[in-house]
Amino acid sequence: MEPITPCIWLDGTADEAADFWVSVFPDGRRLDAATYAESGPGETGSTMTVEIELRGTKFLLLNGGPIFTLSPAVSFVIDCDDQDEVDYFWSRLLDGGEPSQCGWLTDRFGLSWQVVPRRLRELMTDPDPGRRERATAAMLTMVKLDVAALEAAADGAAPA
Repeated sequence: MEPITPCIWLDGTADEAADFWVSVFPDGRRLDAATYAESGPGETGSTMTVEIELRGTKFLLLNGGPIFTLSPAVSFVIDCDDQDEVDYFWSRLLDGGEPSQCGWLTDRFGLSWQVVPRRLRELMTDPDPGRRERATAAMLTMVKLDVAALEAAADGAAPA
């Protein structure tokens, strides 16, 4: 069975976005590209699609024009092993983009990402409801997620 491939609609920036995202993800790579034929709707010979792979997931980038735009209603979650990995992806994807809250950001192409330490998922599924509540409450106050602060909150430490 074939996997599901997300298609990201862009307005003429598929090549630039592909280069950027592939540079951010250490295992990222460009796979294929197609150009518009004379039948259009894009300019003949211009990039229609670029296929890339990030962390083993294929994405199809489509230069579809200004008809549709991206929104935070769809985002991609990057599970991070530790704070260093959170910091790495946060700083690179945020270059030219906008931070949001709770580990979310929108990159320079308008794509929303969630940069999330695996530790947060562990804390939010802790068997102790008090730890879950305190970790969740701390997460809701953050822009970029801070593993040490999440753990301290779960443990009941007062915010610094």
